[in-house]
Amino acid sequence: MASRNGGRTLPRVLAAYTEMRPPEGGWKLVLVDNDSDDDTAEIAGSFADRLPLLVLSEPRRGKNRALNAALDRIEGDLAVFSDDDTVPEADWLARLRAAADRHPEYAVFGGPILPLWDTEPPSWVLDWVRAAPVFSVTDAAREDGPCEATRVWGPNMAVRAEWFSRGYRFDERLGPTGSATYAMGGETEFTLRLAIAEQVRCWHCAEARVHHIIPAPHLTRAWILKRAFHLGRCVCRESGQNARAGRPHVRRDAAAIWTGLRRGLADLASARGAGDARREFEARWQINLWGGCLFEALRTCFASRGPTVDAEPRA
Repeated sequence: MASRNGGRTLPRVLAAYTEMRPPEGGWKLVLVDNDSDDDTAEIAGSFADRLPLLVLSEPRRGKNRALNAALDRIEGDLAVFSDDDTVPEADWLARLRAAADRHPEYAVFGGPILPLWDTEPPSWVLDWVRAAPVFSVTDAAREDGPCEATRVWGPNMAVRAEWFSRGYRFDERLGPTGSATYAMGGETEFTLRLAIAEQVRCWHCAEARVHHIIPAPHLTRAWILKRAFHLGRCVCRESGQNARAGRPHVRRDAAAIWTGLRRGLADLASARGAGDARREFEARWQINLWGGCLFEALRTCFASRGPTVDAEPRA
């Protein structure tokens, strides 16, 4: 678990870990303080006598840098990942352990990520917003079974540790870094890279449940529309990964990007003319999404070297 300035949510999250039912073989929690300037380190230290806890420090900002800093401390055969704003259920680790034991042919495991609202969301959020990509929550009704690599998300993810011992690491250019233009989807880039390069298979464990805290400041139009840009970078990158591997994908090439932007702008003008607030919001979402795709496409085009998604596993 990486944490940068997690002081607001960490007490609640770590308190839930104190109620954790130990999985077969035991467990430990590695928390990486990622250059916090709040009381994250002090909060983590206050749980040292109640948890099998190891606290590390990674001064270079970036969630994936922080996760990579913890990988050398893996002792067991299953590495489980979550976030500092995600509250696990008491049997979460036991459920993931059992799924990994029941399905040795699978290498990556995920489970439901349910919303935990800090405050009651306004009706327009519930009606207009795609909760999955915006708030990193999933469909609670999904049953146990195989799943696509891109359907295992960071707040609830387990990977057999052998893949890290083989040199695989998270791409440190992705995920939250403090930049306003960061690309989301660092974990899905990793799982998709494994699926393409090693043909690993992913399993959804419906009983391994966590609850993602959604704070009130994330329930504004401005925050949600910024999320569309981050998502655009993610889906453009995933499209490229799949295309280069000859896998089915949604087109995010130059023609698709320009078509999407033109349609978004036309829809925005139409919605404004009609005074339709919902259609205006949806048009702005599409413009920001395709804007993120454009940013990612240009970044990839002008990068001085190829993206890590096509590289060999690296230490």
